[in-house]
Amino acid sequence: MKTNLQKGIFTVAVGVALWFLPVPEGLKPQAMHMFAIFVATIVGFILHPLPIGAIALISVGLSGFLKVIKPAEALSGFGNATIWLIVSAFLFALGFIKSGLGKRIAYKIMAAIGSSSLKLGYTMAITDLIISPATPSNTARGGGILFPIVRSLCAAFESEPDEKSRKRIGSYLMKSTFQADCITSSMFITSVAPNSLCVALAAQSIGVQLSWGGWALACIVPGLLALVICPYLVYKLFPPDLKETPEAPEIARKELAAMGPMSGDEKTVLGVFILALALWATSSLTGFNATMIALVCIGIMLARHAIEWEDVIKEKGAWDTLVWMGGLMSLATALNKSGFIKWFAKIVAANMGGITGITALIILCLIYMYAHYGFASLSAHVSAMFAAFAAVAVAAGAPAGLTAMALASLTGIMGGLTHYATGPAPIYFGAGYLTQAEWWKIGFICSIVNVICFLGVGTLWWKIIGLW
Repeated sequence: MKTNLQKGIFTVAVGVALWFLPVPEGLKPQAMHMFAIFVATIVGFILHPLPIGAIALISVGLSGFLKVIKPAEALSGFGNATIWLIVSAFLFALGFIKSGLGKRIAYKIMAAIGSSSLKLGYTMAITDLIISPATPSNTARGGGILFPIVRSLCAAFESEPDEKSRKRIGSYLMKSTFQADCITSSMFITSVAPNSLCVALAAQSIGVQLSWGGWALACIVPGLLALVICPYLVYKLFPPDLKETPEAPEIARKELAAMGPMSGDEKTVLGVFILALALWATSSLTGFNATMIALVCIGIMLARHAIEWEDVIKEKGAWDTLVWMGGLMSLATALNKSGFIKWFAKIVAANMGGITGITALIILCLIYMYAHYGFASLSAHVSAMFAAFAAVAVAAGAPAGLTAMALASLTGIMGGLTHYATGPAPIYFGAGYLTQAEWWKIGFICSIVNVICFLGVGTLWWKIIGLW
């Protein structure tokens, strides 16, 4: 309690100090006041004196109460369509978990190709890829669906979190599955919640509109390449003692037999998921809004009772995300409209003389990526750095489309750096199969490969598809 009080006092002190700073030339007092509230909010997100939803709500209230912005502006973020897309995707994830479809997919793939440790690594990666477009919480996907399966496999092969047996297969499966989860988190707007924040901030700060289909097309090539490399790379970095697992397909078949035939709820979730993917992928041709597609599909699941309204009400992750992200979007929009971001970008860009736009973007991307060693939340990281870094890169001469996609694509993969970097990290690390040194070493090496895939191969691919 004392620690939280100290964090709260520090957060407020930061805001008050910035509020009373002299207003720099070229800025209006309103812009400086909005900046003070925004920075204090981000500090609160990082320190967690209160849940981030509570911090966002307080900040939104203060911004209107202190007349920095109008009440309608303070509440505008809660109507953001992209945020409601993420809320809808949380409910998709609920369907996968409640119906058992996520587990069935994993066991089906395991029964087909799970005859070795390496193949089991790819089984988890493929499963994650299949369900990631409709699971905007990498914690729900990696922790709620895949982790119980991985942990059961470890036990089945007598690999426990002790020095004697952890390397038998458990260490490999834990790290490989987690790293793959981070890669798929970068591949779709709806595969992790902060991606939608990137979309909204890209539109506000540099005027780039990223659609669901456009993001998926941009990340499919670098993402698949990274996903193909990941299980094999971890296999080489931390080879399991057990190379062949002929029992795994039989374990999967027994689990499938215990689950019985595909239920009506599973069929509904699968059908709705395929429908949503098809409509999202063709939205540029049909003109259907991605969020409206998602809401209609959720309606079908409700009508078919694959999920119930009580389930929707109890889905705290969705509503928590709506509150904190909606509040943050209101503040970010107001900060951008105040002229602060534009002013900041010009000041920084003016001090980057002699550096080309592409070079500036590369430097900023690397700083953005590895600054995550200091964050325990993808959302807090994106909130703190995305808009400013994007604006600086564009002001320095980098193409806007390339800038938006380059920074956005790093959101998921930066979660693989540490054992606290993102939600599922403590789950997998906490299982006890890897030491902190092992986790950080493998995470850093994987991050280099992922950066090469997304910023190297990805940049070339984005040129081909006309993103820049």
